[in-house]
Order: sequence, then C-alpha cells, then structure tokens
Amino acid sequence: MTGEASNPHLAMTADGAVATITFARPQKGNAYDKAMLHALDAGIRRAGNDLAIRVLVLRGEGKHFCAGADLSPAEHESSNDAEPGVADVCLRLSALPKPTVALVQGACLGGGMAFAACCDILIAAQNTFFSMPEARIGFSPTPLIPFMLQAVGERHARRLLMTGARFDADEALHIGLATEVCAQEQMEQALADTVSALLQSAPGAVASVKTAVARLKHQAPTPELLAELQRGFDAAKDSAEAREGRAAMRAKRPPNWAVKS
Repeated sequence: MTGEASNPHLAMTADGAVATITFARPQKGNAYDKAMLHALDAGIRRAGNDLAIRVLVLRGEGKHFCAGADLSPAEHESSNDAEPGVADVCLRLSALPKPTVALVQGACLGGGMAFAACCDILIAAQNTFFSMPEARIGFSPTPLIPFMLQAVGERHARRLLMTGARFDADEALHIGLATEVCAQEQMEQALADTVSALLQSAPGAVASVKTAVARLKHQAPTPELLAELQRGFDAAKDSAEAREGRAAMRAKRPPNWAVKS
C-alpha cells in the first residue's frame, strides 16, 4: 500500500506493517460526508486485501476524533443506495480479519463513536467525550445498535442510545467501550506500545481469534461445540505458524512474523 486515500479529507498511509486512516477535516470536527464515508470504506478494504498490512489504526486530525455525520442540507438532498452507508462501513471494520485500533480525542460522536466501537482496541485521551445523540435529534440510530451492543452490552446501550447523553473517557473505560485511557501527551506512546504488542502475534492466529470471538460470543458451551473447537485447536497446533513459533521458542529467537514497529 502506498500513497494516501483519494479523498482530501481522509488520508491513508502505511508505515511498514501498520496502515493508518486519518479523518482529516479538522475545521468540521472531522465530521464525515458521503465522499469521506466512501473513501473510508475503500481504505478498510485496501487494508484487508494488502498482505503486508498487519494492523489498522483509525484516528482524527486536530482536536477531535470524529464529530459524526455532516448534517449540512447538501448532504441530505440526495442518496445513492449503491454508496456504502455508515452501518456498511462499521460492518466492514468490525469484520476485518486484522487488529484494529482507534486513537480518539475530543469529540467522538454519532457514527464516529460507532467507528471507534467497531475497533478491537480503543485508546482514549482523557479529554475525549462520547455520545450517540440521534434520539435527541429525533430519530433512532437503529443500524448502529448491533455494533453498540457488541461493544458495551444491552444495559449500557439502552441508556446511552435513549438519552443521547455525553459521557467522558473514564465512563467509556468503565462500561468497556474504551480499553485504555491516558493523558493527551501519552497517546502516541500508548499507540506505539499497543501496535508493538499486536505485531508480536502471528497474523493467522490473530485472524482466527477474531473469527472465533465473532462466532462464539452468543453461543453457550456444549460438549459438541467444545469437541469441534478442540479439533480445530489440534489442527492449528500443526500449522506453519505454530511450527515456526515452537522453533523460535526453542532457538530463543523472535518468530518470523514478529515485527518491530
């Protein structure tokens, strides 16, 4: 992957095994319009298809992560069913078979909050404030509810979506939306530490974890299910990655997938 995304308000860059998509419309709080949404969808697909990319980072330029949708009249004059909607982009991001990290600060609102919730890891600055305020505007964010349920569970989702209330980074951590909270000046180090840790894990194993979690999160363990999972586990122990991992451990060297970020 080389260069940047074609939309001037959404930049996509790659540095080794790490791709970064940056909302780059700071004068609008990084609110997304239809063109940005299309570019974001394309960028996630590019990251998924590029075998050299191991981690995808989502972040915002300037004071805010993403203030949600651009609500200007021009954005609502026409619609094109062929264009990806917010829920389509959330699904693609959530299903990406690679680790995803959201680095958020300032406003993380509406669809922007949904994008962050779809990432595997959410690092929030202490100045971050979150809200999905659609109910206060007069409509339900129904297509985004599945992603909020998987991020914070039913009880918290009901309260946050019905009230549209703002909440801070500490509450986001408490309810499980954020996975880490730190001072603004510590954000880059927190991201570097997280990416470094992710790049020590085998990419095939990571993809398998994401697939298994998505499949199993609502399944009760039964003898039949556990027997099936055990068969898959036994097969995975003889995979090329597993053989390399054991060889690296015996030789006291890093495995061939470990990357210094």
